[in-house]
Amino acid sequence: MPLIATDKIVKDLEKAGTLAMRVPPEGGCEGRYQLRLKNAGYDILFISARGLGDVNSYLTDVHGVRPAHLGKTEIRTYFIPPAIQFRLNALPAKAKGLVVWMIEGKYLSKEELETLSQISDRDPRVKIVIETGSAREVTWQPLKQAVAA
Repeated sequence: MPLIATDKIVKDLEKAGTLAMRVPPEGGCEGRYQLRLKNAGYDILFISARGLGDVNSYLTDVHGVRPAHLGKTEIRTYFIPPAIQFRLNALPAKAKGLVVWMIEGKYLSKEELETLSQISDRDPRVKIVIETGSAREVTWQPLKQAVAA
């Protein structure tokens, strides 16, 4: 697919807010789409869906993390700022917004996918692309349609 045709992802992402993407299992070809998003003025935050825990808390709320307890030491909870808000505050002034690019989205439940589709509705500067499965070629659709199917 020529690079000119990949501008469609920018238009579709701005229209839908959240996209469910299917990519070939060997990977690598989605990099051209990420490059188009960067050239359009978006910053990209790469996250893996595995081990994420509560998706909404990790991305939008201050949440506590407890490291492994190794014996007689005191159990501590460290509070980490929300990933999206932290990156939005660090965006350059002329940036369009933030794209959260999530790999391994096939491990998320339907409820977690619905929560992710609502994040871009709350803040229009945040766009989300989730790799939800594999296909022979790169395809995408709005996440709300993918969850409903």
